[in-house]
Amino acid sequence: MDLLGTTEQYRKRALGILDAENQASRGQYFTPLLAAQIIANLPRLPEEGTFRILDPGAGSGILSAAIAERIRREAPQLRFSIVAVENDEVLFPTLQETLNDIERCTNASTELVPAEFLSWALNHDESFDLVIQNPPYAKLSSSSEDQKMLRRNGIAVPNSYAAFMALGLRLLLKGGQQVSITPRSWMNGAYYSIFRRQFAAIAGIDSIHTFESRSKVFRDTGVLQEAIIVSATKGESPKNVKVFTSRDHTSTPTQRTVAYEDVVTPDFVHVPATQEDAKAVAWMTKNVHCALKDLSLTVSTGRVVDFRSRGNLKIEPEIGAVPLLHATHLRGGRVHHPICPKKPEWFVPDSKKTQKMLVEGGTYVLIKRFSAKEERRRVVAGIWESENCAAFDNKLNFIHESGTGLDPEIAKGLWIYLNSTQVDHYFRVFSGHTQVNATDLRHMRFPTEQQLRTLAQSDVSEQESIDAAVESAVALQEVPA
Repeated sequence: MDLLGTTEQYRKRALGILDAENQASRGQYFTPLLAAQIIANLPRLPEEGTFRILDPGAGSGILSAAIAERIRREAPQLRFSIVAVENDEVLFPTLQETLNDIERCTNASTELVPAEFLSWALNHDESFDLVIQNPPYAKLSSSSEDQKMLRRNGIAVPNSYAAFMALGLRLLLKGGQQVSITPRSWMNGAYYSIFRRQFAAIAGIDSIHTFESRSKVFRDTGVLQEAIIVSATKGESPKNVKVFTSRDHTSTPTQRTVAYEDVVTPDFVHVPATQEDAKAVAWMTKNVHCALKDLSLTVSTGRVVDFRSRGNLKIEPEIGAVPLLHATHLRGGRVHHPICPKKPEWFVPDSKKTQKMLVEGGTYVLIKRFSAKEERRRVVAGIWESENCAAFDNKLNFIHESGTGLDPEIAKGLWIYLNSTQVDHYFRVFSGHTQVNATDLRHMRFPTEQQLRTLAQSDVSEQESIDAAVESAVALQEVPA
């Protein structure tokens, strides 16, 4: 029997009967066959004995089928069981068909658990050798019963896939593995900081598979988030991490071995998919050592939210109006205002509340908050300088000194540094989402004050000269032997 081919047909059939709106609300995205095989190939397999597998949010059962097929091929003497947990009743017949096929083709026992995984896991005392999962990608409201239940049990997560990962680790035996395909966004950012710390305290990442394309892995399900596969072992932190990279789930991956500390740090999980990525991390680690707070500087998000301040936004200047800066004003690393677009470029404060949205006159470094990995640059910065007050849209971050403007020389040094290829490349290694958020910038490394002042003296006009200036002013020189 062609177990995987048959299961893939079940998957496609199930996709056809699911309600698209309900599927989106659940964050329910089925794993394509080739991606399932990549996931199933990551965990270690014993040659004999018994092996207990958990498939949370099992869907059509394709992950269960993929790992079962691998066991049939590589460890036919291995006795194993699969517990598949699923709460979508529409999928029960398909999932049961898959489990029945697994039992017919392999030395396995299977069980379909018709339950919501979060509550089931918190009330379950069995342990497993392997958790293999494509969890739902849905958000969890802070006031939801699921969130309250998770918090009561010491789990702090912003969404369902992080909750599935946290609970999966809890259900592992020591030395057991968890392999998950999820969005990459949990690897950095403030929302996931507690989750990352808890994850790292429980398990060590032993392999990562990353995809260059955001859109192709789940093409037939419509999800466009950047997916990543992470394998972790409970109770162990290895010396090295295997990093696999492929264009998408259909292409042959490249493989690298990277030191654990170059991947997992207290703040981020880096994904140095290529040798160039590794060089970017090594360059930053060696040469740049300050945080913004060490420079007595702060980064904040712009205070004006357009839909909340519609009455204050003006297309044409008028009495009392101040410049309103938003992302479109940053072009080519420069700030251009006004640019006469159709959207408002002026802000009129009409109350104490709206007056507080302004920044004092002075010099500020602005950074775009949103960019995708496909864009030429992820980090785009510009300098705003004015004697008068201004307003910054919340799609911009701005660097300031205790709420006031920066020393113009420091501002120029920051501008050159942030627009360098060195910073852009490093940021791509640890950022898995479309935001350049303030928390990321707070945790990033920056040159010293003196290095920034040295940078400010540089004559830069194009990318090559920016990169050369950063290399000259920031990079430490080798000490002759």
